[in-house]
Amino acid sequence: MEPGNDTQISEFILLGFSEEPELQPLIFGLFLSMYLITVFGNLLIILAISSDSHLHTPMYFFLSNLSFVHICFISTTVPKMLWNIQTQSKVITYEGCITQIYFFLLSAVLDIFLLTVMAYDCFVAICHLLHYTIIMNPRICGLLVLVSWIMCILNSLLQSLMMLQLSFCTNVEIPHFFCDLSQMTQLACSDNFLNYMVIYFTTVLLGSGALTGILYSYSKIVSSIRRITSTQGKYKAFSTCASHLSVVSLFFSTSLRVYFSSAATHSLHSSATAAVMYTVVTPMLNPFIYSLRNKDINGALKRLFVMVRLTELISLQSK
Repeated sequence: MEPGNDTQISEFILLGFSEEPELQPLIFGLFLSMYLITVFGNLLIILAISSDSHLHTPMYFFLSNLSFVHICFISTTVPKMLWNIQTQSKVITYEGCITQIYFFLLSAVLDIFLLTVMAYDCFVAICHLLHYTIIMNPRICGLLVLVSWIMCILNSLLQSLMMLQLSFCTNVEIPHFFCDLSQMTQLACSDNFLNYMVIYFTTVLLGSGALTGILYSYSKIVSSIRRITSTQGKYKAFSTCASHLSVVSLFFSTSLRVYFSSAATHSLHSSATAAVMYTVVTPMLNPFIYSLRNKDINGALKRLFVMVRLTELISLQSK
C-alpha cells in the first residue's frame, strides 16, 4: 500500500509486550493466572453479597456493581491477548478494535463513576449518619448506578462513533496489548483534531469531575473524623471507608502514573507495561482488599463456603 493511500484497512497488529518467542509462554501464564484470579475473586464478592441478607446495604450494593465492572474491564482486553499468544497471531480486526475500544471505555469510566458514588456513600455514612437511611435509600442508590451507566454508555458511544470517522493507511501496528483510544487516534492518516478535542474534553469533564467529587467527599470525611473525641470512634469511622480508599488510591495512582510516565518518556512499550497496573492489577486486587480489610465480607465468604460444602455433602448422601 502506497503512503498517502486513504483505503480503509480491515485489521490492526497488536504488538503486545515483547516479540521474543521464549517470553510468550511466561506472559501467557502470568496473564491467564491474573485473569482467572480476577474473575473468580470478584465473582466470589458478588455471590457473597447477594447470598447474605446482612450485606444488602448501599455500600455492598455499589461494591457488587464495582466487582461486576472489574470482571468486564479485564475481560475486554486480556482474553484477546491470550488468544493471540496461543494462536501466535497479533491480528485484531477493525470491527474488533472498535468494539474493544467501546467496552474498554465503558468499563474504565464506569469504574471511576462507581468509585465516586462509593465515596459519596462513605461521606453520607460518616458525616450524616443519622440521616443515612433516608438519603441513601434503595431508589437513590439504583438511580445513581443507572445514571452512571447511561453517562458511560453515551461517552463510549460518542468516542466509538468518532473513531469510525477516521481513516487508517500504512501504519497499522499498535504498540499495546489492546486497542488504546489515544494511540488509535494517533495512527489515523485523516484529520484527527476533532477526535483529540473530544478525548481531552471528556477526560477533563468526567475524570476531573469524578476526582473532585472523591477529594471533596474525603476532605469532609477527614474533618468529621478529626472532630470525634474517642480513639475507638475515629478508628471505627475510618474503617468504614478504608477499603474504598485503598482501591481509589491504587486506581488513580496507577492511572496518573501511566499518563505522566508516557508523557515524560514517550515510550509506547513502557506505557503498555504501566497500563497493566490499572487495567489488570487493580481489578485483581479489589477482592483481596475488601476481603482482607472487611469483616462483613470475610464472614459472608465463610458462610458461602460452608453453604457450598453442605450442599455438596447433601448431594453425595442423596446418591
